[in-house]
Amino acid sequence: MTSYELVRISMRVIEGQIVDKKLKITMVKSYIGRPQKQRQILRGMGLGKLNKTVLLEDTPEIRGMIRKVSHLVFMEELKGSKA
Repeated sequence: MTSYELVRISMRVIEGQIVDKKLKITMVKSYIGRPQKQRQILRGMGLGKLNKTVLLEDTPEIRGMIRKVSHLVFMEELKGSKA
């Protein structure tokens, strides 16, 4: 398996157990008056209304989206169930 595939799977091996990481993202500020690109990023993450929360996989793509709108969202890291 290539390193690219390992990143895409978004699984972390911690002490011999596979743990699926999730991100809990909440929109805390409105996108009114924000650039169209930021609005598209929020919609792409499933955030359309204020105080809406979504659970997304912890991938580099999602982390990049969060970084672009970090002033509008609150993020928490959650560890999933053990497989």
